[in-house]
Formats: sequence, structure tokens, C-alpha cells
Amino acid sequence: MSLISVSHLTFYYEGSSDNIFEDVSFQIDTDWRLGFIARNGRGKTTFLKLLMGEYEYRGTISSDERFDYFPFAVREPEKAVLEVVEELYPDYEFWKLCRELTLLHVDADVLYRAFSTLSSGERTKVMLAVLFSRDNHFLLIDEPTNHLDQEGRDSVREYLKGKKGFILVSHDRDFLDQCVDHVLVINRTDIEVYKGNFSTWWEERRRRDAWEQAENERLKQDIERLKSSARVKEQWADDLEARKLGRKAAEEAKRKGTVLKGRRPLIGEKSRKMQRRRKNLEHRQERAIEEKEGLLKNLEETEDLKLFPLRHHKEILAELSGVRVFYENPDGSRKVLPETSFRIRNGDAVALKGRNGCGKSSVLKAVIQAAQEKDRESYGTGGAGPGLLPEGERLCFEGTIETAAGLRISYVPQDTGHLKGSLSEYAARYELPLPLFLALLRKLDFGREQFEKNMEDYSGGQKKKVLIARSLCEQAHLYIWDEPLNFIDVFSRMQIEDLLLKYRPTLLLVEHDRTFTERIGARIVELG
Repeated sequence: MSLISVSHLTFYYEGSSDNIFEDVSFQIDTDWRLGFIARNGRGKTTFLKLLMGEYEYRGTISSDERFDYFPFAVREPEKAVLEVVEELYPDYEFWKLCRELTLLHVDADVLYRAFSTLSSGERTKVMLAVLFSRDNHFLLIDEPTNHLDQEGRDSVREYLKGKKGFILVSHDRDFLDQCVDHVLVINRTDIEVYKGNFSTWWEERRRRDAWEQAENERLKQDIERLKSSARVKEQWADDLEARKLGRKAAEEAKRKGTVLKGRRPLIGEKSRKMQRRRKNLEHRQERAIEEKEGLLKNLEETEDLKLFPLRHHKEILAELSGVRVFYENPDGSRKVLPETSFRIRNGDAVALKGRNGCGKSSVLKAVIQAAQEKDRESYGTGGAGPGLLPEGERLCFEGTIETAAGLRISYVPQDTGHLKGSLSEYAARYELPLPLFLALLRKLDFGREQFEKNMEDYSGGQKKKVLIARSLCEQAHLYIWDEPLNFIDVFSRMQIEDLLLKYRPTLLLVEHDRTFTERIGARIVELG
């Protein structure tokens, strides 16, 4: 056991006006299984990179540990997995690597396959096996569950439950609950460490937020009282100053029928004293207001999102019967995916579930393609509606997909690689109302400085939020979302849950966050 000590850490990116971390200090034990939680863009990955020594910073980070980072870069993915391992870690021990693969329920034959041929789940498991096969290394595990199916998440979760000595970045609440014993949280103004799992921390957070909300309301009342008092004192001083100058005094004398003799010096002295008292009081009240406004900045407030679903006159929006998506291989053979049949009714939330590679995303695209082909005029000549499949991307499938006429679809794809340029350009391309689009991003915790950046500079979670905000701007009968929560922070997940529960749009999605699908009441359709 040893400690990782962080003292007075301050870090900012070159050219940025804001600090990512400012004078933060804490300690963590290297025997802990530590969950790392924060909103998107708060610096989770940045902190892991600081531990790896990749950036310069002010303050100190002291530790005797050697750090490994997941996912590691594979420069030549066409090579066999074992060759990749040998190049990365020449001192690896083969038997230990095989032991870790067995614990992850992966056949050792995978070591002799080209890394590029592995599925997302296989790559995740191989990387974890490689890293955990090295002794006396502290692991920095950055979002391992992205693109993992439920079965893969379960096996990785059980694997990590048997390990210790790592920091795990994840937004999957069920996953965190099962495999961490401490939580590291980046708040709005500091970093804190809690003992327990996600649920332990969340319950404590809710209690503290409720208390801080009440305190904030009290502070707002105190601030308003101080400002009101300042306004009264200012008015008194102004009235005396006016009398000193004669205007008020003349008006008062005229009203009372008296003569102004010898009063100007007295009024002047009273005015001078009142002005001095006013200035001193203003300074004291300004300091008091600043102190009160500086308190309780860690309250993590989330605003309600809005959605504009359309109601179709047909009860059944889509019906799939005996659908099998297939792909033509270069050698002329066909890869046929499992058959599926289901209906989507108005107000349904349907979640497709199955192992990686069973065709979940392909089924989503097949529904979109069928709707485009049936009612192409609704989307314009030769193209899809905003955010839908491009004309050149076609799927081959057997069976039938019947969709309602005039069906409007809003689509969130899994991939974010196409996001480039500014937000205003993106909004114009998809004919989105820019004020609404930016307001939704603000509610999803986008800072205003993010509006000035190009989207290729965003984090993975921020890119995903752009896609979700675009979909929320669109009026649609059917919302089709393909793994919408990849990289999305836990606060935003809860916002989206509340949104779906409030508006009850018709939704077809692929999502492996069990807590999310259960909470929105999604009907599960198993594939394969």
C-alpha cells in the first residue's frame, strides 16, 4: 500500500482563460478501487494524463507508483495481438496474460489474431488483461464500458471486482456500484474523495445538495436585504446632498413658508457625514455580498430539458417481421444477422439488446431506410431528413419493415467523427433554431467558452451532447438513438431520463446502461 498525494494542483491549457484545476489537494490509497466522476469537460481525462506526466502543471503530485493508462495506443493494429503486446511490454509474462484472459472469459487464441479484427469488446478485454498482467502498476482506466454490450459489461465488472489499485472513469451507475469502494469527484470548485460506491456517494450528494439549496435561498435573501439597505442609505445621503445644494431646502422652505437663514453650513456638515457613512457602509455591504455570493458554489444544479415530439395519426409507427440484415463479404459469401420481429407503437420506448456484432445498429438503420424509401418526398428529393442516413449508405435485408406514411424520424448515430466546425455552422446545416440549440447545450452543462471552439476540439461527451441537443430540437414522430449515452456524464444521463419520462416520445434505441433503460421503462427486444 502507498499513497498518491496531490497538493495545490493548478493546471490550464495554453491559450485558455480558465483553469481546469485550481489549488486542489487530496490523497488516495493505491489499494483502492476508485471510481472517478465528474461532468463532461471538467477534466477527468486531463487529470489521468497529469498522473502520466504528459502535461506540465503547478503544485505537486507525489507517488512511488508506476502508472498504466487504458486504452493504450496501438500503432500497428494489423499485427497479431501478441506482437502488439511484445512491442509495448517486452518484459510481459505469457502465463500471467493467459490467466487474465481466462478471468475475462476470453479464449487465448485471440492473441494470434490481428488486433484490427477484434470487436470493441474483445479489444477492451485484451487491453485490460495486458495491463493487469503487469505487477506493481497502478491502472488509470478511462471509460472501458463505451461500446460494450451488456454481457461484456457484466464480465468486465466481475473482473474488476476481483482487482484493486486503479482509478476507473465510468458513467454507468450500476457498473460503478459493483466494482468500486471509493469515489473521487470533481465538483464545481474542488475535488473530493468519498468512501463507498456510486450509490453511497449519490445519497450523500443529494442530502448535501438539499442543504446547500436551502442555504443558497437564505443567502440570496441576505444579499437582497443588504442591497435594499444600501439603496435606502444611498437615498438618504442623496436627499441631504440635495438640501445642501439648496434645491431640496428651497422646496421645503417654500412649502413651510420659512426663510433659509444659516442652515446651509449645518446641512452641509450633515451631508458630508452622511456621504462618508454611505461610502463606508457601501464598502462593508459590498464585502458582505461578495462573501455570501462566494459561498456554496458546489451545488450541482441541472435544468429541465425540453422535447417537441409529434403524435402520428397511426397507432403503429413501424413493424418488423422476420427481418434479417446481411452483408456481402469480399469473397461473395454473406454474413446474415439474427432474425428479429417487433412493433413500435405511439409512445413506446423500445431498447434493442444483444451481443456486440449481432446487428442492433443495423436494425436501427434498416428502419430509417424503410421509412425513407416509403415516403422519400417527406425528406426532399434524393436525400434524407436532417441527421438521417446518407443516400449512398444502403443496407440489405430480408423480411418486411412496414412504416407509417409521412413518418418523421430524428436520428442520433453512434459515431461522432463527422462533427467538425462551429456550432452555428452545424445548426445552419441541419436548419436548427440556434438560440434553442445553444440553450439546450447550456442546460447540458456547456460553458459559454465552448461555444467559441470548433467541435473537433470537444471531448467525447461534449460531442455526444451536440448530437442529443440537435435531436431534441427536431420535431419527430420517432426518435432513433444509437448508444446515445456513450461518454455522457451521470448528471446529464439523469436529465435525459427525466426528459423521456416527462414527454414520453416514441423511442427506438440501443443502450447498454441498465439503470437508464429500466428507469425510462423501455421494452427490451433481444437480438440473437
